[in-house]
Amino acid sequence: MNTSFERSTNTKVDWLTPPELVKKLGYFDLDPCCPLDAPFYHAKQNFTVDEDDLSQDWFGRVYLNPPYGKGMELWIEKLKFHGNGIALIFARTETKCFFDHIWNAADALLFVKGRIRFYHVSGIQGGTSGAPSVFVAYGQTNAQALKNSGIAGRFLPLK
Repeated sequence: MNTSFERSTNTKVDWLTPPELVKKLGYFDLDPCCPLDAPFYHAKQNFTVDEDDLSQDWFGRVYLNPPYGKGMELWIEKLKFHGNGIALIFARTETKCFFDHIWNAADALLFVKGRIRFYHVSGIQGGTSGAPSVFVAYGQTNAQALKNSGIAGRFLPLK
């Protein structure tokens, strides 16, 4: 079985962040992109696609690992306007999404050293992802959480 996200023909847009990484970022009130039948949770409250997660009112400190692929920028934009949370996305810094919603709006970035081994919704950890990842912080408290997380990588304050 090929477990590499980069080469797998079974790759889906739901890639689950390893729980040990999210724990290093602290407590979260909401995960608005939780998969159905998740093997683990990253926040106290979770929205799924069945709850039309993007149309819900977001509250508190948000952890966001949005669906990868077309439309991902809608979740990043909503987090930007919410102003309190951390997102994990591919570090594609040249994209329209990065220029529209991150470079001039986020408080800090943490470029992850190496490639993250995401989990399948089955709870099994797969191979490394197909691109480098970056944590994006909105709000100074979240920028500090990135800086102090101990996650290997390069911290970059933007404000």
